[in-house]
Amino acid sequence: LFQILVRKLPDGRELWGRIVETEAYLGGEDEASHSKGGKQTQRNAAMFMKPGTLYVYQIYGIYFCVNVSSQGEGAAVLLRSLEPLQGLDAMRELRSASKKGPTKLLKDWQLCNGPSKLCQAFGIDKAFDQRDLTQDAAIWMVPGHDLPGEQDVVATTRIGIGNRGEWAQKPLRFYLRGNRFVSVVDKKREREMAAMGHFPCS
Repeated sequence: LFQILVRKLPDGRELWGRIVETEAYLGGEDEASHSKGGKQTQRNAAMFMKPGTLYVYQIYGIYFCVNVSSQGEGAAVLLRSLEPLQGLDAMRELRSASKKGPTKLLKDWQLCNGPSKLCQAFGIDKAFDQRDLTQDAAIWMVPGHDLPGEQDVVATTRIGIGNRGEWAQKPLRFYLRGNRFVSVVDKKREREMAAMGHFPCS
């Protein structure tokens, strides 16, 4: 959270977005992970590569999602939402190019508020799978300033993982509380965390 993803387009323009929502996938033991049971395939190979390797996969045969491999065998972090910082016009162009027919102008908060939307806005597709964020010339990360404190982060359940038993209930989605660029806000969880004194009631 709060690190900044940078994408350099072929025409030289740079897109910058602050990471405001993520989901953790913990590798072999995680029933909702693509690497559950330690299973390594051609598709998920990036999850077993060194931390900082991009794992890009396709859903519904059309949309892409981008993950970053992390510490732990087969572990990765799904990037769910970004707060656009620079290159918003280019993001709008890329988002509208991926839609059929006339589209209404997207508001800033709609550009990257979901895993597939952020891939569209940043022009990320399967060609980015297995790229190294620490060495790639077209996509990298820079440190965010003013990292969030614990009281600013909501930990809740992941989205769209279906019936995975206890793993469907684990608080492995993290987002910045009060940030309007987050895809899905969990008001119930925020109230519970406030009641436990994790952060002040707002």
